[in-house]
Amino acid sequence: MVTDSKLRFLSIILALTLILSSCNKKNDVIPNVSVDFHIDLNDPEFVTLTGIGNHAIVTSQTNNWGALSAGFNYNGIIVYTSDIDVFNAYDRTCPHDYVLNGASIKVNVDFTIAVCPQCSTKYALSAGGVPFAGPGRYPLKNYRTNFDGRYIRVYN
Repeated sequence: MVTDSKLRFLSIILALTLILSSCNKKNDVIPNVSVDFHIDLNDPEFVTLTGIGNHAIVTSQTNNWGALSAGFNYNGIIVYTSDIDVFNAYDRTCPHDYVLNGASIKVNVDFTIAVCPQCSTKYALSAGGVPFAGPGRYPLKNYRTNFDGRYIRVYN
């Protein structure tokens, strides 16, 4: 016979397991492309990244890095400084338009917000690229970053 306390404990464990497993599911709707490049914070083009809340847009033409810095469909990558020595990298492709009709629309950046010119979804760069206004429900595709004190590596 299972007591109420054991049943309650098992229910809590089951609920936590379900919640944690759902958090691990990827919400990436933008297809994967190879991304791997380094940003030197001493490069004048990227010195603004030393300030919290600042961003830089990287494309295949940036420093002639080519396809590994282009993101999906060559739309580019947003590198954002979220805290001291903490950097986030997002693909510039709007996930809402991609899911809706396969369109590869490039978001624009306005301070700490990325805005899709097509669907008007606004994404919070300081909160992992999640949408907070407009019809979009998926976050911007995130890339991994690593910082060694001078160089930011963006990769997947």
